[in-house]
Parts: sequence; C-alpha cells; structure tokens
Amino acid sequence: MRNLLLYLIFITILCSCSSKEKVSSPTLPNIVLIFTDDQGYQDLSCYGSPNINTPNIDQMAKEGIRFTNFYVSQPVCSASRASLLTGCYANRLNIHGAFMPNVGKGLNTDEETIAEILKPLGYTTAIYGKWHLGNEPQFLPTRQGFDEYYGIPYSNDMWPKHPQQGPVFNFPVLPLIENEKIVDTLLENQDMLTTWYTNRAVKFIEKNKDQPFFLYLPHSMPHVPLYASDKFKGKSKGGIYGDVIEEIDWSTGEILKTLKKYNLDENTLVIFTSDNGPWLNYGGHSGVALPLREGKGAALEGGVRVPCVMRWKGKLAAGQTINQPAMTIDILPTIAKFTGAKLPTKKIDGIDMSHLLLGKSDAQPHHDAFYFYYKTNELHAVLSGDGRWKLYLPHQYRSLNGRVGTNDGFPIDYEQNQMGQELYDLQNDISETKDVAADHPKIVNQLLELAELARQDLGDQLTDRIGTGVREIGMISEK
Repeated sequence: MRNLLLYLIFITILCSCSSKEKVSSPTLPNIVLIFTDDQGYQDLSCYGSPNINTPNIDQMAKEGIRFTNFYVSQPVCSASRASLLTGCYANRLNIHGAFMPNVGKGLNTDEETIAEILKPLGYTTAIYGKWHLGNEPQFLPTRQGFDEYYGIPYSNDMWPKHPQQGPVFNFPVLPLIENEKIVDTLLENQDMLTTWYTNRAVKFIEKNKDQPFFLYLPHSMPHVPLYASDKFKGKSKGGIYGDVIEEIDWSTGEILKTLKKYNLDENTLVIFTSDNGPWLNYGGHSGVALPLREGKGAALEGGVRVPCVMRWKGKLAAGQTINQPAMTIDILPTIAKFTGAKLPTKKIDGIDMSHLLLGKSDAQPHHDAFYFYYKTNELHAVLSGDGRWKLYLPHQYRSLNGRVGTNDGFPIDYEQNQMGQELYDLQNDISETKDVAADHPKIVNQLLELAELARQDLGDQLTDRIGTGVREIGMISEK
C-alpha cells in the first residue's frame, strides 16, 4: 500500500512538471512573406482600386493591419530586395538598381538574411519566386539560408522576347531553377508561374506544419510581361493587369486557407507588400499609385510608398490602420523580436517595429529619418521620422509628364525632369503638388543635417561623397 501511494505521488509530480513545461515552452511563430513586383499603392481593393477585386488580401487587412505609410528603400528590384532580406539600406551593401543576367555580382554571402537568422532556431526555409540578388550559383538563395528554391533568378522580362531585344539588350533564355539546377527555360509563356509558385508554397506549409517555417514568396508579377492562367485570364475589370493581381490575390487566399486547415492561423505572421511602385510607361500593363506622384524609378511617393498588409490572428489586433511610417528594412529586426532570433552581426539600418504592430506605440517615430537613394548611390530624398516632411535634394528623375502609356505591352519613353531642393508636407499634400520649402526653413535645415549624416555613413554620388559604412558587394569567384 505504501509503495502504491509513493508511486501515485511520483506520477502526480511527473505529470505536473510535464504540464508546466508545455505551458512555459514558447512556440516559435511561422513567417510567410509575400512580395509582389511593381505593384502600385492603389492596386488592391482595400487601398481603393476601382476595378481590381482582392477579397483575400482585403480579408487579411480586416483581420490584421493595413499600413498607409509603408516604404521601400529604393524604387527598383535588386536594391529593394536586398533591403527587405537584410534589414539594410541597399547602398550600405553596395547594391544598386536591377542586376542584369550574368553580371557577376550579387548579395555578398557575408551578409545575413532573414532566412539565415532563423535557421539556428530550427526553422525550415523556402523561397518560391523571383530572387534577383545574383544568378551565379554562389549567389543563389540556397547559399543565403534557404533550404529550398524554385523560381527565376531575375526579372521575367530579361528574356529573348523583350520588346527591345537585339539592338538594346541581348538577354539569354529565362531559366526556371529548382535549388541550384535549371529545370526549364521559359521560352513560350509564363501563364503558370503564379500557380506553380502557389502550389509549391502550399505543399511546403503542409510538409512543415509541425515545425517552424519561413516561407518567402516573391511573385514574378505584376512586373511585365504580364501572364495569367486560364483561371483568371480575361476575368478582371482591370484588364490583363487586373487579371494578374486577382490571381496573386487567389494565391494569397490559398496560403491563408492552408494555414487555417492545419490550425496554423494563430501561430503565423503573414506579410504582404511590394518591391516598388508601378512601371508607368507600360500604360495599361502597369499599376496605379494614385493619389501618389510618379512610380517605379523615382524617389517620389509613387515610387517608394507601397501597400502593406500584415496578419497574425490572436496576436495582432484586427482592423488596425497604421499611419506611422515604416520601411521594409524594419521587417528583419521585427521578425527577430517575435522569434527571439539574434540580429545580424554586422550593422543593419532597420528597427524593430513590433510596438507598432502590437498597438503599444506612444506615437513617437521609431526612426529619426528615412533615406531614399536611387541610381548609383544618389541620395534623392529624406523623410522625417514622423512621415510628415519630405525633402528632395537636387537630382534628375524620370517622368511621363502627363502622357499615358499604351495597352499593347510595349513601353513609351520617359522624359528627364530636374528636381530642385524641394519640401513637401505629406500630411496635407499626399500628392506632392506644392513645394513649401520657403515657408519652413527650419524643417529644411533639420532634414539637410540628417542628409549630411547619411552622406557620411552611406555616401552620395551627387555630392561626391564616399560613405564610411558601405560594405563590399558580392563578386563572382575567379574560375
């Protein structure tokens, strides 16, 4: 009897300890990061699109957060992606513009990506879509912390069917890569790209439902050329561009449906955003950034302010609209905060914005300023940390100057405009119609001082400055 009593006491203590361990053991959240290409600020119905229907992303916004002032660091492909994945201004990494095929450059493998900071915690990682941070084997995602890769290594217009192929460009075939092996060359069309990426993403979630995962889904579109599967071709009121966006919305819905199916909703942070504004000279084959000014290839608001929706059921309060500014460089440190991952050993520029997402903001800006570079390390603009004041520094920028592109998939030429030292009050003039520099000399001087700090650290080709904090770009190894 005494032995039986001791046994029961032992079992009770053991069960109690086991129960306590389960309660106190934190569950690592899954991360899904969806990144579109050249999607404009207004190209979702939850951002005011009059002719594109995006019910799944709209539902994400209802169940989570919609940002009104979310930025990319540069209005162009490779630079924007480098910032997203590393938490750094792209020019700190010496990455500018959009890498051409076989350029022999890429993201330096010494830099740490979101995937690399999560791997030590036991995360499984995958990317399905466009990489554009170097197409040589040593620069592929599998060398930057990703367990799986399926997609194209650069923009989908860098292929023999480009409208300016021949006298301007001499693009090779566009390869479809799985991990580090070319499995197809997309010579005919790209109708199924979005579907293929989505199917891979769904299977990845199913396969890893019992362990923490990071899924990066950088869609190839709506970058031109535009292609939609038969499921969506000709279905949208927004033409072929609308078809493409509505298929991306379907893709997002498939991911959300899969998370719900496996009871992962309340343990998964889902982020949807874009790499820059719309490529306006493609007319009906481009998106819309209204009410913002200009688009891709300009540091004006239409080029760098993008839609951003975040959802984490049970963690982020539903139906939030966040008006405070944030940038893609803030995503890595925020993920690190939520997961407990260590930040990269080298300096990054992003700042954890979890206080914004969790509704704990004291309304103080989490950055002193945001800097917008373009071309080869030209500092074009400085935005005040509260998002109200944007100072442009003298530079040239491209514009259609009121002209409208065609609907045939071919671009019209941009014109070059000269920007002076101009200040805009984005709080009262979101479309940047009135330069108020003369009315606010103190604000201008404050932003000029911040610009000077950026030049010291990151450089500025417009003023012949070499930044002390710029690191080496990845260069192809000698063969």
